[in-house]
Amino acid sequence: MDVSPAVEARIREEVTALEHFFNRITSCRVVVEAPHQHHQRGRGFHINIGLHVPGREIVVNHEPSLHNALTHGEEIELQKHLETQPDHKDIFVSIRDAFAAARRQLEDYARVLRGDTKHHALDSEN
Repeated sequence: MDVSPAVEARIREEVTALEHFFNRITSCRVVVEAPHQHHQRGRGFHINIGLHVPGREIVVNHEPSLHNALTHGEEIELQKHLETQPDHKDIFVSIRDAFAAARRQLEDYARVLRGDTKHHALDSEN
């Protein structure tokens, strides 16, 4: 999609925040896909983030989840279960959520690099 200056600025802010959190990012690629106009009612934005860090590539494919309308009562029309939650139709919310997922993956990777994760030794005695 053609990105507005406000959306591009927000993405750059999020990337800068990731760089402050983990300063060994060698490249970052962000792709924003908007639903086609005739499909816009039920679909939100799809955000793909590809981060290259030493020894690994971190990929986040953020597509808003669909909610189940039946949990809200049987009166809700059947088509509602195919709609994206309203806040995920906002591109800025989608960007925020996608970068939050990227940050969590970077946190996990940073823990591995620091040796903070538990390593299960192979049990060779059995």
